Amino acid sequence: MVATSKKRSPAPQFEDGPILTAECKRQVAQGVRHILEAVAEHVDEQGTRDTPHRVARMYDELLSGYKVDPKALLNDALFEVEYDEMVIVKDIDFHSLCEHHMLPFYGRAHVGYLPGKKVIGLSKIPRMVEMFARRLQVQERMTQQIATFLDETVKPLGVGVVVEGVHLCAVMRGVKKPGSVMVTSAVRGTFKDNPATREEFMAHVRQRFEAR
Repeated sequence: MVATSKKRSPAPQFEDGPILTAECKRQVAQGVRHILEAVAEHVDEQGTRDTPHRVARMYDELLSGYKVDPKALLNDALFEVEYDEMVIVKDIDFHSLCEHHMLPFYGRAHVGYLPGKKVIGLSKIPRMVEMFARRLQVQERMTQQIATFLDETVKPLGVGVVVEGVHLCAVMRGVKKPGSVMVTSAVRGTFKDNPATREEFMAHVRQRFEAR
């Protein structure tokens, strides 16, 4: 009787991605492999055989916001329009990774601004949120980054941003409080200096909460 060895499928070949080079992906895969080896007694070897490579490719997608060119994002989508009322884009879904535990946090962002001389194309505001969400983040910083970027690029009279997020590091581990939602806000210009303008924006956001 001749013994036969198990045939292993060839390891997938990495290619350079938007964030990680092929070499970086190999390093990520190696790190994940070490984790799996450390808990090998409790995992299914067959099910996790290709997990290191899957995780490496996943991070290339989840961290793609680092490589977004802000100028390319805007793509000249600034238009001179005579409009002096508030513009608000609500319920922008986002998914991000907490930099402390590398667990996801996700939720919705609400972004408003009071135009100065120009308005920005509608699709660009969700793209701004996506650009900052697809990074290792903390929600407080992400909220500030969205507000600052909109303020500096569009140069409106004022900006308001509210982000509500569910953090799996607080749901799956630690305090283990499912249903808890973290709310952060950032205001610039007239949204900060004029209570009536700020209240108008917050009233629109509150309609979102009350509608639940």
